[in-house]
Amino acid sequence: MADAFIYDHLRTPRGRGKPDGALHEVSTLGLATGALKALRDRSQLDTHLIDDVILGCVDPVGEAGGDIARAAALSAGYGDHVPGIQINRFCASGLDAVNFAAAQIMSGQHDMTVGGGVESMSRVGIGASGGAWPVDPAIAIPSYFMPQGVSADLIATKYGFNRDQVDAYAVESQKRAAQAWDEGRFERSVVPVRDVNGLTILARDEHMRPSTDMQSLGQLKPSFVMMAEQGGFNAVAIQAHPEIEKLRHVHHAGNSSGIVDGAAAVLLGSAEAGIAAGLKPRARIRAFANIGSEPALMLTGPVDVTRKVLKRAGMSIGDIDLFEVNEAFAAVVLRFMQAFDLGTDRMNVNGGAIALGHPLGATGAMLIGTALDELERTGKSTALITLCIGAGMGTATIIERV
Repeated sequence: MADAFIYDHLRTPRGRGKPDGALHEVSTLGLATGALKALRDRSQLDTHLIDDVILGCVDPVGEAGGDIARAAALSAGYGDHVPGIQINRFCASGLDAVNFAAAQIMSGQHDMTVGGGVESMSRVGIGASGGAWPVDPAIAIPSYFMPQGVSADLIATKYGFNRDQVDAYAVESQKRAAQAWDEGRFERSVVPVRDVNGLTILARDEHMRPSTDMQSLGQLKPSFVMMAEQGGFNAVAIQAHPEIEKLRHVHHAGNSSGIVDGAAAVLLGSAEAGIAAGLKPRARIRAFANIGSEPALMLTGPVDVTRKVLKRAGMSIGDIDLFEVNEAFAAVVLRFMQAFDLGTDRMNVNGGAIALGHPLGATGAMLIGTALDELERTGKSTALITLCIGAGMGTATIIERV
């Protein structure tokens, strides 16, 4: 099996996913096109070498529908010969796009591919594509469907995380993200979004709130109490986990991932393809895996899939220098650290989605890039990237710096 190398990566800044967000006037196609153009131009890439473009997109409807990857490849001037495919594994779509692109290379079927993702959450609202799981009793009832926020509160209750702990984690995410920007850690990989006249619309992540502290978070009321009570999901949680006497609601907007717009692109290829393109590899995809997890808890998939991918790679948790665990909710990361007895020194060291935001289909590809940049900055070797996923799944990838 051939090795798949990462040759370059970049992302847009994350814009607040609201009508007054900086990127609201930029279409989904515009975000994806900008990322693909920037990847081509920075690498001085001959796009005739590209065999496929794979983009994650969680709500591929309206302007984001109809195979946004193919449209973006055409719009970016990659040429008629470059195909594209959109994939959706909810929050892990961007990471799986990179994994799928790597698999094409490892299998020897393709030589050079682009994996990435895009989501304009201000223009195509979360959940716009619908789905059977929340609305069809045939699947919702036997699988204990609950909204993700209620599942996050169930995790906090089951594994013993209180309000102070989840808030303290959120404060630390904000501090780390602000420090990363202040120290220029993101500058190499974040490309500004510009308008048709070349004027910069956004050059820096917009969702951050560096002044966040425990006092300001303490004023926020839990977000999912009314939903859980009126929808009957407290009862569903206890039915799924009868060891829980009462659900403790601790999550709110300040300790949950931000709704944002953004896109990312990662260039992958074989060793021979890199030579042909005149590019030097930066990292190798060492292993990746997917797994299903309990739908009621839903967001504990990163724990399960990390065990699976480590076994596949012949590694232990101690072999990993850095972890990027998507901060969908604070309890997701706290449970991951609890399960593997990890401290914060290797975990999301540049902040995460609580501070920076979570542009669903793009986040996984962004985390790959964040991990690689940090490996290079610190001279470390290996990183594990993982995300929790709706309906109870997990995806993980291990990269090794070259």
